[in-house]
Amino acid sequence: MAETVKILLAEDEPSLGQIVKESLESRGFFVLLCEDGKTAWEAFQKETPTILVLDVMMPKMDGFSLAKEVRKQNSTVPILFLTAKSQTQDVVEGFRLGGNDYLKKPFSIEELIVRIENLIKYSTAPESPEITIGNYFFHVKKQVLQYQDEKPQSLTHREAHLLFHLFQNKNSVLERSLILKKLWGDDDFFNARSMDVFITKLRKKLKKDPNVQIINVRGYGYQLVC
Repeated sequence: MAETVKILLAEDEPSLGQIVKESLESRGFFVLLCEDGKTAWEAFQKETPTILVLDVMMPKMDGFSLAKEVRKQNSTVPILFLTAKSQTQDVVEGFRLGGNDYLKKPFSIEELIVRIENLIKYSTAPESPEITIGNYFFHVKKQVLQYQDEKPQSLTHREAHLLFHLFQNKNSVLERSLILKKLWGDDDFFNARSMDVFITKLRKKLKKDPNVQIINVRGYGYQLVC
């Protein structure tokens, strides 16, 4: 995967940006490094990045503002935020603006690579309604869930990502901490509560087909049965 991936990296700390760039390039990725949000926005319009890795606190245009502009032109390119900010409202704001993942500083390059590969795998999933969950059609890249011929329901990035992961492992029980670490990056209390909220939302959106259920296996994890 790495040799075909073009990463737009926006990081205003020169030393950190260069270290991350060189580390990713040593793994075969192609990296465009920008040191402020405005430069990154210009690069995004000229290039066709596979994924954006954005620092939140940057001069000229912060990461959240940049993500907002990107989403006006492209609703599917994965966006990963890199930041030392860890307050709840910052995480929520990042996802609200269309972010797909959130990695707190300091981080390991290996963890960053895993996050990048997971997001790309999700973003390149089939777009056609051939993905079926019971009587539902799941349009992954469009982030749409449709029951038979009824009006499609829009999913958030996080809902779509979680449902896609459950679908890939349908009829198998997934360990709770494994889902949290893979999709949220940490299995702490806040992330666990957040996942419970998204599971509840997905259950409501899948309730029209009684043969489709997301089962809570107490003390272990979740299972998508269909």
